[in-house]
Amino acid sequence: MTAAELIRHLALEPHSEGGFFRRSFCSEYTLPRSDGDSQALMSSIFYLLSTSSPCGYLHRNRADILHFWQGGRSLRYHLLHPDGHYECVVMGPELAAGQQLQLLVKGGCWKASELCDDGAADYGLISEAVCPGFDYRDHQFAGAEDIRPLVSAAEWARLAPLIRPTPAFAE
Repeated sequence: MTAAELIRHLALEPHSEGGFFRRSFCSEYTLPRSDGDSQALMSSIFYLLSTSSPCGYLHRNRADILHFWQGGRSLRYHLLHPDGHYECVVMGPELAAGQQLQLLVKGGCWKASELCDDGAADYGLISEAVCPGFDYRDHQFAGAEDIRPLVSAAEWARLAPLIRPTPAFAE
């Protein structure tokens, strides 16, 4: 299958982080939020990067997110942990080469993803389970001012291209 076929079959839409997504599950069970509102106990999405949209921009969430590699090319994750530790993890099928089928990104960790150049497919597909469920109020895109002071020059060179350009309109 091609990226365009998967986008159509899975009914994916463009994501503000880059790539394409669709929420596939949202728990009917909820948790109370500190602001007096409630939030789903868990949610999940399909998430696809393609050669036409190969990057998921640097962002963080309050919730823990468990990623599951589904198919296509492997995906490189850049993680900047709250303690300042930088980590690069590749999700994909080549376990003997150190790739992972699952990846846990703890809440508060900055993350960005990139489509690897390893294979004939024009996409990389994952699923994510978010606990507590995803809520845009708990999501933050990184700006240069958030990341540059935390990393070395070499790490900044890897992460700077993964900072989302400021949109020309309010979301």
